[in-house]
Amino acid sequence: MAKGLYFEEFAVGTIITHALSKTVTEMDNMMFCNMTLNPQPLHIDRHFCERESEFKQPIVNSLFTLGLMIGITVNDTTIGTTIANLGMDDVNFPAPVFQGDSINVKTEIINKRLSKSRANAGIVTFKHRAYNQHGELVAYCTRHAFMKKRPTDTPVA
Repeated sequence: MAKGLYFEEFAVGTIITHALSKTVTEMDNMMFCNMTLNPQPLHIDRHFCERESEFKQPIVNSLFTLGLMIGITVNDTTIGTTIANLGMDDVNFPAPVFQGDSINVKTEIINKRLSKSRANAGIVTFKHRAYNQHGELVAYCTRHAFMKKRPTDTPVA
């Protein structure tokens, strides 16, 4: 299993270009909309979109885009070392994602601090940015994660 970074391993100002990327399929979008009971025709009805929307095609559900953006970052940052997400803010979708778009992500470490309530943890603030295959920014958010500190019996890599 891949290992995420412990609190001490994050350095403010670091930018991580994640190796994983994903091409979003019609099935991804349809399954997400079905699982979340979202019948919005802008996401699921191609003929409606051709007639009624400015994009003339379905746009991918923005919450799927948010989840994908954060999910792509996990292997390089938090897998096995996060306690919990504390929140996300400044969530924006400056451009739509369409079926067939390939999404890649960069993460910047913008802040970190020791936990006030737990001696074995800290809070890391990430700025995630998602881009399509044309390099166009399609989503970004600031995420605050409650991260484990390195156990005292764990050797430094």
